[in-house]
Amino acid sequence: TTFAKERRMTFLFFFSKWKKANMRLLHVILLLFLSLFRGNHGSSAALDICAFLGEEERKSLYEDGDVVIGGLFPLHYSPVSSPLTYNVKPTPNTYNYARALRWMQTMTFAIKEINGRTDILPRLKLGFHIRDSCDDIPVSLKASFLLANGQPEGSKGNASQDEAAGLGCEAVNRTVSPVIIGDAGSGVSMALLRSLGSFHIPLVSYFASCSCLSNQREFPTFMRTMPSDAFQIKALAQLVRYFGWTWVGVIGVESDYARFAIQLFLQESVRYGVCAAYTHFYPVGPSHEHIEKLLNVIQVCYVSCSYYILPDILREMQRQNLTGFQWIASEAWATSKLLWENSASLLKGTLGFAIQRAAVIPGLQQHLAALTPSAIHRIAFLAEFWEETFDCRLNGSANAHNHGLGSQQSRTPCKGTEALHDVYSPYSDVTQLRVSYNVYKAVYLVAYALQDMSNCKAGEGPFVRNTCADPKNFKPWQLLHYMKVANFSALGEEVNFDHNGDPIAYYDLMNWQTGPDGSLDLVKVGFYDASLPAGSSLSHLSECLNFASQALRSVCSSSCPPGSRIARRKGEPVCCYDCVPCAEGEFSNTTDSLDCSRCSGDTWPNRARDLCIPKTMEYLSYHEFMGVLLCAASVLGAAVSLAIIVIFYTYKDTALVRANNMELSFLLLVFLTICFLVGLLFLGKPSEWLCRIRYPAFGISFALCLSCLLAKTVVVLMAFRSRLPGSPVMKWFGAKQQRASVLLGTAVQVIICFIWLLTSPPHANHNTDYHSSTIIVECVTGSDVGFWLVLGYIGVLACMCLVLAFLARKLPDNFNEAKFITFSILIFFAVWVTFIPVYMSTVGKYIVAVHVFAILASALGLLLCIFVPKCYIIVLKPEKNSKKFLMQR
Repeated sequence: TTFAKERRMTFLFFFSKWKKANMRLLHVILLLFLSLFRGNHGSSAALDICAFLGEEERKSLYEDGDVVIGGLFPLHYSPVSSPLTYNVKPTPNTYNYARALRWMQTMTFAIKEINGRTDILPRLKLGFHIRDSCDDIPVSLKASFLLANGQPEGSKGNASQDEAAGLGCEAVNRTVSPVIIGDAGSGVSMALLRSLGSFHIPLVSYFASCSCLSNQREFPTFMRTMPSDAFQIKALAQLVRYFGWTWVGVIGVESDYARFAIQLFLQESVRYGVCAAYTHFYPVGPSHEHIEKLLNVIQVCYVSCSYYILPDILREMQRQNLTGFQWIASEAWATSKLLWENSASLLKGTLGFAIQRAAVIPGLQQHLAALTPSAIHRIAFLAEFWEETFDCRLNGSANAHNHGLGSQQSRTPCKGTEALHDVYSPYSDVTQLRVSYNVYKAVYLVAYALQDMSNCKAGEGPFVRNTCADPKNFKPWQLLHYMKVANFSALGEEVNFDHNGDPIAYYDLMNWQTGPDGSLDLVKVGFYDASLPAGSSLSHLSECLNFASQALRSVCSSSCPPGSRIARRKGEPVCCYDCVPCAEGEFSNTTDSLDCSRCSGDTWPNRARDLCIPKTMEYLSYHEFMGVLLCAASVLGAAVSLAIIVIFYTYKDTALVRANNMELSFLLLVFLTICFLVGLLFLGKPSEWLCRIRYPAFGISFALCLSCLLAKTVVVLMAFRSRLPGSPVMKWFGAKQQRASVLLGTAVQVIICFIWLLTSPPHANHNTDYHSSTIIVECVTGSDVGFWLVLGYIGVLACMCLVLAFLARKLPDNFNEAKFITFSILIFFAVWVTFIPVYMSTVGKYIVAVHVFAILASALGLLLCIFVPKCYIIVLKPEKNSKKFLMQR
C-alpha cells in the first residue's frame, strides 16, 4: 500500500464456479497481493501506476491537515440483507442512520476543537477523512483502503475511469490516514483489523464491544473507547440475579458477534444461578415464520442484536397482542428512542445498560445546528440528511440517494427557511451523548498520543537507538505505541486503558418510563462500575423502577425456603430443581441452600428446620405433674411414718406396743421414713454427687428396713417356740443381738455399695441415643453388676423374711404380727418383680418414675401391712389394746 508515494498496491481477483448434485456452489477467492518495494523516479511506467479499481467513490468528508485521521461511520444500512449471487451488483444500502451522522459530526467537531487549542498540538494541524461504512463488511473494507491509500486525482472531477487508471502515484493528492476511528460494529471491525493489521494501522472503535476484540495476539492494533462486552455481560448477569429473574430467554441475531456475546452471558449467568429457558437466534431480516418461532412464552428476555432489527419483532408482537414482556437491552439499543415511537406499550419498563453519558459536550450542539443549505449542498452525507428531514431538494445537491416513494427530482426545492430546531431528529438530540462521547474521546486519544510523540526528546525516544518519531512523518505503528500508553482527561473524566486497549467499564442502568406527554423518559436508576470491588460493582439501584409487570416473576423453580435444600433435577438446567426438607438433625438458614448443615451435639433444629435450638433436657423434674405427684407421695409417706412414730411413742406403755418389740418397731418406722425420703433423691436434674448418693441410699435404706423385719420375725418365731419360763432362747436373741443382727444385715449392703463406688460409681450422663431432639439427663449405674448386687441382696433379705414369716403365720396370738409381715413381704416382692421388666424396657424420665414408684409402693406396703392394723387398734379400738385381749388365745 502507498503510505508514501513510493509504495504500490495490486489487486488480483480470481473467480471460479461449478455445479454438482443440483447444488450450485460458487466459490470466490480474493487474493490480495501486496507488493511493497522501494521504487525510483524514472522507473518503468508499467511499474509506477497507482491503479484505482472499481467505481468512483466520491462520497466522503475531507479536510486536509498535517495528520489526517480516518473515520468510518455507518451512515447507511440495509435492514434486509440480500444473498450475494455474484452475477449482479449488490443492491446499495439506502437507509440512513441519523445517529451515526451525529457521531460523524462529533468527530469533525472534536478535531476542529483541538486545532483551536494552544495547549495541545500547537504546531500540528489535524485533518479528517470520513467515509460511510454502511455497516457492511465489503463496503467498510473498500472505504478503509481508500483511507489508508488516498485517492488518485483522476477519480475526482470529470476524469474518466481509464484516465484514472493510468495516473501515476504522483496523482494521489489526499493525505493517507495513519489511524482510523471506526467502525461501529464488532463484526466489521474484525474484518478491518484482519486486513489493515498487517500494516500496523491502529483502529480505534467507538462502539464495537465484542470481548473477542480484546485478544491482543489476534488484534494487536485495536483500541476502543467502548467498554468490552465482558463487563456488560457481568453487569447484565448481576442485574437479572438482583431481581431474582433466574429463568430468562435469550434472543439474538444470527451473527458471530451475537453468538459470542450470548455465549459469554450464559457462562457468566451460571455463576449467579441464572439459567436460559431457551436461546434463540433469528436471521437478519427475519421472516414471519422466524418471528413466530421466536415468540414463545417468555417474561424476561435479554436481547443481543442491532437495534434496527427489533422493529420487525415488535411489530409482530403488537399484531398478536403480546404484552407484559420484560426486556433487558444490550447497550446497542438501551437508549434508542426511535423504537419507543411505535412500540411504547411493549417496551415500557425495559432495563438496559447504556454506556457512559456526557452531560454536555460544550459547543457540540451549536456545531450540529450550524448546517445551512449553502454550506452542505455539496457534501453528500449532510445534503441527504437535510433533504430527508425536510422532504425537499437542495439546489445543486450532491445527494443521489432517495428513500421516499418518488424520484429525487420530484421533490420541491428547499425554500432556504428550514431550520433544524423546528423538527425533532436524533441528529440534533444531545440529551444522550453516549456513543458521541466515545467518538469524542477517540479523537482525543489520537491527539494526546501525537502530543506525547511531539514531546519526545532526542536520544530519549522509545524506539530503536532511543530515537523519536516525527509527528509530521511517522509510521502507524509508532503512533500506536503512544496510543497504548496514553492517559488523559476528557471533559473532566480520566480516561485510561488496560493492557488490552479497553477502557475501564462504566455503565448507566437505564429504565424506560413513560413521560407525562407519553414520550420516552430514560431514567437512570443505577450504575455499574467495574473499578469497584466485586460484589459492589452494581449499586445505587433506585426505588423509582418501573417494570413491564409489577408482579413479575421469572423462575423455573421457586426459591427453596430456609429449612430445605435444592435437589437438582437430572438432565435439566441448574435453575430447575426440587426443594427437599432437611433431614432429621440438619438445618439450613438461607434461601436456596445447596446443602443442609448438621446441628451440634447439644442442639437440634426447630420444627421449621431453619435454626438450631438447644435440645430439650429431659429428666424427672419437681415442676412437672408426674414429679409433683411422686414428690407429694414421698412426703406423705414420710409424714405418715412420722405420725405412726408419734402414735407409738404416745402409747409406748400399752400392751400392743410393748408386745410388738417396741425398739425394732421404732427403728423400722425411722428406716421407712428414710425410704420414703430417698425417693426425693431421684427427682430433679441428675448431677455427679446426686447420682453417687442415690443408689447407695436406696440400697442401704431398704437393707435397714428388711433387716429390722427379719429381726422382728426371728423374735416372734423364737418367742412362741420357747413357751417355758426361764428358757435361755430369748437370751440368745436379746436386744443387743437384735441390734447386732440389724447392723450385720445392713453391713453387707454397705460393703457392696462401697466397692461399687470405688470401682465404677454411678454418674450423670447426657443420653441422645433414644431421642435425637432430646438430651436425657440420667444417672447411669456405672457398673450393672454393682446395681444388680444391691438389688439382689435386698431380694435375699426379703426372701429370708418371707420364709420366717410364713413359718410363724399360725402361731397362737390375737394379733399375730407374722401374718402382716408375710403380707408386706408379698407386696414387696410383687412390686419389685414387676419393677424389673418395666425398668428394662423404659427410658428417660419414665425409668426414674418407675424406680421411685417401686420405692414408694414397697415402703408403703410395709408401712400399711405392719403398722396400720396396730394404729387401728390403738386409736379406734382402745379396748382391744390390753394384755387380757392379747392373751385370750
